[in-house]
Amino acid sequence: MRPAVCCLPFVLAIAACRIEPQPADLILTGGVVWTAVAGAPLAEAVAVRDGRVVEVGETDRVRRRLGPRTREINLAGRLAVPGFADDHTHFIRGGFQLGSVDLRSAATREEFARRVAVHARSLPAGRWITGGDWDHELWPGAPLPRREWIDSVTREHPVSVNRLDGHMTLLNSRALQLAGITRQTPDPPGGTIVRDARGQPTGVLKDAAMALVDAVIPAPSEAEQDEAFRRAQAHALARGVTMIQDMGTWDDLATWRRARMAGELSLRVYALLPLDTWERLRDMVSREGRGDAQLRWGGLKAFVDGSLGSTTAWFYDPYLDAPSTSGLIVSDTAQLRAWIRGADAAQLQVAVHAIGDRANDWLLETFGWVVEQNGARDRRFRIEHAQHLTAAAIPRFAELGVLPSMQPYHAVDDGRWAEKRIGPNRIQTTYAFRSLLDAGAGLMFGSDWTVAPIDPLLGLHAAVTRRTIDGANPGGWVPDQKITVEQALRAYTVAAAYGAFRDRDLGTLEDSKLADIVVLSDNILTLDPLRIADVKVDYTIIGGAIAYTRAER
Repeated sequence: MRPAVCCLPFVLAIAACRIEPQPADLILTGGVVWTAVAGAPLAEAVAVRDGRVVEVGETDRVRRRLGPRTREINLAGRLAVPGFADDHTHFIRGGFQLGSVDLRSAATREEFARRVAVHARSLPAGRWITGGDWDHELWPGAPLPRREWIDSVTREHPVSVNRLDGHMTLLNSRALQLAGITRQTPDPPGGTIVRDARGQPTGVLKDAAMALVDAVIPAPSEAEQDEAFRRAQAHALARGVTMIQDMGTWDDLATWRRARMAGELSLRVYALLPLDTWERLRDMVSREGRGDAQLRWGGLKAFVDGSLGSTTAWFYDPYLDAPSTSGLIVSDTAQLRAWIRGADAAQLQVAVHAIGDRANDWLLETFGWVVEQNGARDRRFRIEHAQHLTAAAIPRFAELGVLPSMQPYHAVDDGRWAEKRIGPNRIQTTYAFRSLLDAGAGLMFGSDWTVAPIDPLLGLHAAVTRRTIDGANPGGWVPDQKITVEQALRAYTVAAAYGAFRDRDLGTLEDSKLADIVVLSDNILTLDPLRIADVKVDYTIIGGAIAYTRAER
């Protein structure tokens, strides 16, 4: 009997070796899988079961998980990557913009007015015209628009159409009247009412002044919010976006929650709310926690300054083309410091918009002060945009553990005209992707949609080539700040997941992580970088479920 007992462990070991792995729900085979895992970034295939990755490796090995109900996608040499996370969106507003007047590419005053007129004719009398996303830098001489441009074609509609960066809006005369804005109306703190030589409002409001008209624009209904969400989600999924970090409002969060309850939410969402409501969010987290794997909250967003395009970003030195100003502080800095400290003490994540070099220095100093006040912990402070930095600021990001949450398409858009604003010296540390990475900062990428397209491939192209969209910089604008394709991919995946406290289950393709995957039409790791902008998204997969398939593959 003793020999049989001795052989039993050996027999059991042999039997265990013959156990086949459980069948997968979905496998992707025969291509290149960029896993984003340090030290093992490339594979041929990936298997998914119950919404999570269960195996990554060679095609023959992964195909052992084929079962009668397994769906197999033959990559045929295509590239699969972790799902793209967009680090900064205004998502519901983007949905409204998709259904509104589009002024983004209007390159003349006449085309601007024509598009507004066409849209006005499609609306019932009295309906507000909003959206727009105009860019006056496209127009000869780059003049700011004026109410007279559109008054004659919008007599039956109040109009408030914003600049693409969201820091200026143009009102027609009817909207000015409804908002009660006259030559006697003072500029509010942190804002400007642009006036002509006679002191009359031209129709353009900057930054905090926009609140004067926002107060009289009717709030959208829940049904309109839900419709905007559906438009925006379909738009994002078709571009390979699997998670968005949304700089929104409490109404936006309510929209997300309705979509989640209705089973309509495919995207993963991290909702960041206004910092001045941090106590409300603290109480909500105490009652309800921070959400689930699909919809989470726990972050807050605020502003230090305006934007470069509106000459309201806060710099040490004046603008070269507007020497009377160095920009605007759009928040009370003492109040802002108190809010940041209070929110951080409540264990909430804080993300703050800063664009000018002085705004970024002020914010880095404030974050350092809060750490001293509240003590060390894993807080992941974020600076949204971090566009124009002093040389001394760059290493401070890594020293303080502050994350630069950046949007690479802005570099190739603003690069057309930024030098006329701030000169050849300051642009050397503008959109400093390479310098921040070299300093050890956790660079993360997104779009700032609707300010820029919600299209990670355009962002990747911008980060790698830095070719401005006017074609004027074929070798790249400030080319020393170019980064590699893999570095840019990491900023859209690993780093963006980390910036939302989702790095434990998102950002890489490895065992047990959530199966958020994008299949691209071409392998951008070997493709000529100049062609990245032409690559298509063939599949968007979230939690192992196919959320988008390109029809014309």
